[in-house]
Amino acid sequence: MKILVVDDERLLVKGIKFNLENEGYTVDAGYDGEEAVELARTGDYDLIVLDLMMPKKDGLQACQEIRSFSTVPIIMLTARSEGADLLMGFESGADDYVTKPFNILELKARIRALLRRSSMTAAPQPANAVLRRGHICIDPERRSASKNGQNVELTMKEFDLIEFLMRNPGRVYSRESLLDLVWGYDYQGDTRTVDVHIRRLREKLELDPGHPTYIITKWGVGYYFADEG
Repeated sequence: MKILVVDDERLLVKGIKFNLENEGYTVDAGYDGEEAVELARTGDYDLIVLDLMMPKKDGLQACQEIRSFSTVPIIMLTARSEGADLLMGFESGADDYVTKPFNILELKARIRALLRRSSMTAAPQPANAVLRRGHICIDPERRSASKNGQNVELTMKEFDLIEFLMRNPGRVYSRESLLDLVWGYDYQGDTRTVDVHIRRLREKLELDPGHPTYIITKWGVGYYFADEG
C-alpha cells in the first residue's frame, strides 16, 4: 500500500513516515498544498494524509483539486476542532480527519479502517450485485455510480453510504447509526458529517436535489433510501 503524507511540519511528517513504513507501507512526503496536488496527480496512492493549514494552498483547496481527478481516500489533519472547520473538510471531499495533537496509534487505526474499506472492493461480487432504482445505478464490484446512464464520481465514503442505504431500502437510520455502520469503526466525529455526505449525494444523484425522490430525510429521526418512487 502506498500513502502520501503532506504537512508543512517536517518533523511531524518524518515521524508519521517512520511509523507507517514500520507498518510496511510505502510512504511519500510533501510539505505544501501545491506539492500535495502535484504528487497526487502523478503518483498512484492508496490513501492521502493531508494537513489543513499549509502554505501555497491550504488543505481544503488541495483536497478540492485532488477530488477533481481522484477518489483516493483522504484523511485531513487539523489543529482545529471546531465543527465548522471539520465540516468544511468533508465538503471539500475528505473521508476522515484527525485533530492535532494526536496519538500515532489513532492515525494508524483510521488509515487501516479506510484502506480496509477500500480493499473490500477486490472481493468477488455476485453477478446480480448491481443496485438500480429509477435513474440511480450503483455497481459495488466496480465501485461505480451513474445517474440516467451518466457516470457520477463519488468519494469512497459517499459510495459506502449510498450503497448501504440502497441495500436497505425503506429502513430509517439515525445519524449515529450511519456513522457506526458505514464509517465502520468507533468514529468520534460530529454527526453533521452524515448531513454533509447526504447533501453531496443528493447533489450528485438526485434529479432535483432540493426535492429528493430517493435519498429521503425522516425528520427528527434520520435518513433512508425510498423503497418506492
